[in-house]
Amino acid sequence: MRTPRQTKRDAEQLWRLCLVNGSLDEGRARQVVEQVIESRHSGTPAVLTYFLRLLKLDRARQSARVESAVPLDAAVRAAVEEGLARKYGDSITTTFVVEPSLIGGLRVKIGSDVYDGTVRGGLAALGAGF
Repeated sequence: MRTPRQTKRDAEQLWRLCLVNGSLDEGRARQVVEQVIESRHSGTPAVLTYFLRLLKLDRARQSARVESAVPLDAAVRAAVEEGLARKYGDSITTTFVVEPSLIGGLRVKIGSDVYDGTVRGGLAALGAGF
């Protein structure tokens, strides 16, 4: 019987095998999944479940969602993308979304990081303080 700790350790080891220069190599990830499936070990589903969780977390860290109340002009978009690339690396992809309910400002989501500089977020923070 495989313990959850062993499952996690095995999945993390497989994850490290898929990294090339600190970035995920999708070809290696596919090979790893295929080989684990072919091995038919009893713990395969649990290891693959945790491995896929690691893949999703990595994908989330490599994509940014920038929300604004109004469409941003090209210069502001470029500045935002440059700042994100400086902080998170050049491999980050940025998606810009117009969300009128924000009233003004920007909200940036990258993985579990959320930077909220919106009017709506500020009002909510003020309301929570009372």
